[in-house]
Amino acid sequence: MSRTLDPSLRRQLADRIEFYRELGIYDFYRHPVRCDQGEMTAEFSFSNPTRDKLSSLTNPTISVRTAEPEENLFSAPTPEAGVSDPARALQIIREDLGACTRCRLHKQGRKQIVFGVGNPQTDLMFVGEAPGADEDEQGEPFVGRAGQLLNNMIKAMGLRREDVYIANIIKCRPPGNRVPEREECETCSPFLLRQIAAIRPRVLVALGAVAAKTLLALNAPMAELRGRWYDFRGIKLAVTYHPAFLLRDPRQKKEAWKDLQRVMKELGLTVPATPAG
Repeated sequence: MSRTLDPSLRRQLADRIEFYRELGIYDFYRHPVRCDQGEMTAEFSFSNPTRDKLSSLTNPTISVRTAEPEENLFSAPTPEAGVSDPARALQIIREDLGACTRCRLHKQGRKQIVFGVGNPQTDLMFVGEAPGADEDEQGEPFVGRAGQLLNNMIKAMGLRREDVYIANIIKCRPPGNRVPEREECETCSPFLLRQIAAIRPRVLVALGAVAAKTLLALNAPMAELRGRWYDFRGIKLAVTYHPAFLLRDPRQKKEAWKDLQRVMKELGLTVPATPAG
């Protein structure tokens, strides 16, 4: 069938796409749709970044829908595209994020955006849920009590906090430290995915259910999400408990340590008999 768009429709689509690009969404896909007459046509939509960044999973019982890239009108390079230096790419992403008023959290008491911190050339990246009060105050992820525990977990792996990169699904503190809402995650996660693409770690660790479910687009309990590897566009992804949960239920620290041991083996790190601290 013809792929030529009516000029008026093309202008309307271009305006709508520019609107999404201002939100930080750059990837658009074409999904084939079968009409009643049996003719194949196209349904255009902007990607669900928390799903489309996942190409395949090692567990064959879990499937992820993929789509083919659309023509140039629907495929715009991100501002950091072609930048080989991860540090510079992250700087460009942070500049693109700006003061960010894309979701309502900017009106609900956040003091500042908490972008991410760590080594841009790391092999290991941790992704949590959202900033808390301490993080909102200092502008850095995982600096409160949960952050101190995460530091100990990293130390137990034989690494330093400066050796890894740490970020969250969303970059603004939800009021009262509530769980981020779906719309907030979908609005903010494109920037996280660009961070991941810029850093390109060997292993990505999702801390807690919100991070795991958002990145994997899977609605499953932690017991099912843990204990396996996921292929996140060529990056191995593991799921473990959020440090804040471990503070509430220290009995699960042994299970979290098992998860980290698997990560260490994947990275070729020496696995001690027991965690430090």
